[in-house]
Amino acid sequence: MCLQETDHPKTTDDMTALSPDPKLKRRMTSRRSFVAGSAGLAGLTFASPMASTIASAAELSVDDALAPRIIGSPDAPIHVAEYYSMTCGHCADFHNNTFPKVKARLIDEGLVRFEMRPFPLDGLALRAHALARAVPEAKFFAMVKMLLAKHAVWVRASDPIAELQKLARLAGVTADDFNAIMRNRPLLEGIVAQRQVGVDRWGVSSTPSFVVNDDLLISGNKSYEDFAEALSAFGA
Repeated sequence: MCLQETDHPKTTDDMTALSPDPKLKRRMTSRRSFVAGSAGLAGLTFASPMASTIASAAELSVDDALAPRIIGSPDAPIHVAEYYSMTCGHCADFHNNTFPKVKARLIDEGLVRFEMRPFPLDGLALRAHALARAVPEAKFFAMVKMLLAKHAVWVRASDPIAELQKLARLAGVTADDFNAIMRNRPLLEGIVAQRQVGVDRWGVSSTPSFVVNDDLLISGNKSYEDFAEALSAFGA
């Protein structure tokens, strides 16, 4: 599992600077424009092998960007909420190796509804989460998949933000939109606030951590077999 990271000193202080304050909840209740026009994000497509066509999206707001990101049937008996960090190697390993089986055998079969909740461990992760949240909701999971598949490329780079921008460009995010996302303080604050909910309500302290049916907390990177066994008590 991944604990608080300090590998990126230029971005780590952002987590402290953006910690939730008493006024945050009030500020976040109103709808805000995300990036002017959001034209580049509205027409987002991915390069092969993730290329697909999506309909035009309405102008993004911070409220839309922070809305739950869930796949799976709303009638699924099991709800899994994963707290993950974009810079966590164990999270990348889970999504690159275990999650495809979880999706095929549990989510696609209607047994599990899977939600992804941000738990950035450093400032770099915070910005990667912001990027994923900024794309149209229909492309969120594809963006996360790409970022975690290329985890070693951008996280370990001498200039990780520049590498992150290269990946964003593959997703159709323009340089202007990328820079706007990186500077969007209400969005960054909102992500930090969601992280704090995981700490306060569930005692999350490492990633990946999974909350099952608002009851059971599973911590750590799991094989598919171990993950499915942990869910078996809920009928998986």
